Amino acid sequence: MEPLLVDDRIKGMPGGVRPFRANEIARQGWNILREDMPLPLAVLKESSLQHNSRWMQRFVEAAGAHISPHGKTTMSPELFRMHLADGAWGITLATVPQLQAARRMGIKRVLMANQLVGRQNIRYVLDELARDPEFFFVCFVDSLAGVRLLAEAAGRHGSSRPLRVLVEAGVKGGRTGCRDNDTAMRVAEAVAHAAPQLALAGVGGYEGVIRHASAERNEMEVRAFLRSMVALAQACERRGLFAPGPVLLTAGGSLYYDWVVEEFAHARLDREVEVVTRGGCYVSHDSGMYKANFARLLQSSEKVRALGEGLKPAIEVWTYVQSLPEPGLGILSLGKRDISYDVAPPLPQLWYRPGNSNAPSALGPGHEITALNDQHAFLRVPAGSPLAVGDMVACGISHPCTTFDKWRLMPVVNDAYDVVSAVTTYF
Repeated sequence: MEPLLVDDRIKGMPGGVRPFRANEIARQGWNILREDMPLPLAVLKESSLQHNSRWMQRFVEAAGAHISPHGKTTMSPELFRMHLADGAWGITLATVPQLQAARRMGIKRVLMANQLVGRQNIRYVLDELARDPEFFFVCFVDSLAGVRLLAEAAGRHGSSRPLRVLVEAGVKGGRTGCRDNDTAMRVAEAVAHAAPQLALAGVGGYEGVIRHASAERNEMEVRAFLRSMVALAQACERRGLFAPGPVLLTAGGSLYYDWVVEEFAHARLDREVEVVTRGGCYVSHDSGMYKANFARLLQSSEKVRALGEGLKPAIEVWTYVQSLPEPGLGILSLGKRDISYDVAPPLPQLWYRPGNSNAPSALGPGHEITALNDQHAFLRVPAGSPLAVGDMVACGISHPCTTFDKWRLMPVVNDAYDVVSAVTTYF
């Protein structure tokens, strides 16, 4: 896949810049604090990215599990390559358009944590399986109707390779997934009977839809759901429903992956089990929801504390103070088109006055973004704030997915804010 051709049509690029390939960005000699690039601008800290990727690999290795990062978070070929180089099992995806992009990026092993439906979607997967013998693909199925659609399509296609599927367990009020064990077993049996068109490769699910205000109830219900998945896998094995090869047992978003690997460690089937967790936000982490969740994980797990320094926020979105129109109010030059806002407002954290030789300084207490428009942020400015019009402010985020999808290119910076590389996205 040829690197993206970059010019000033790409948000964040200086006006009039001569076109270059994204992998040549370091040659421009740009530095964020020197104002070599226009703001707002989302950047990734290189040291944090590398630390987070390697930390997660150590975590899953210590648990006897694997990580297949959910690619929907970043949809970035550069970050996909980093995941795989650091030992990821494969890449998780949610849709066939994401799969099409990933295949162009050269991804060979894909876990589609979703239902595969629709003529063109199924056709594309079957065509890729027939075209590339090295392509490994597995998806979820949660109904007899879904089994029938996949089996009939595979039969018409005439592929010599079976379509691997996982019976998906679900929870009441959740998204996809069988709502009870009896339904799940009927689906598993239907998959087994659809051989050689289909092959039952394991059990999957997503526990992240379980959320309660009570932390104790949350953990109890998540662990109960994970145990039900283990029981489902054991029942499928007793009935001889699994196709040859390792049994895949997969769950785990970016919140409860510690509970996933703990519960799945008890599967103890009579054949090889591959435990695969799928969180994708860990590589960039954040300064909000995932930071708070990681504090829970650190507090509750001695094994996690033994792994050393934990995940670090890697995303910063830099902006200017463009107006101080009244006491207590500042207007920043970023908005909903630039940064996450679906979980919580951006978190103003650092400030820098252009021309200053010092490093960025922490913003004191009381600076808070209270509202966003498309291109403006309303910043509460406490008395005594050092901010002036033209100052630069770095915001942390909550929920990486909805910042990545707003940027076609994100510069990667070292700790001095020199641009050393870039990641590109394909949403």
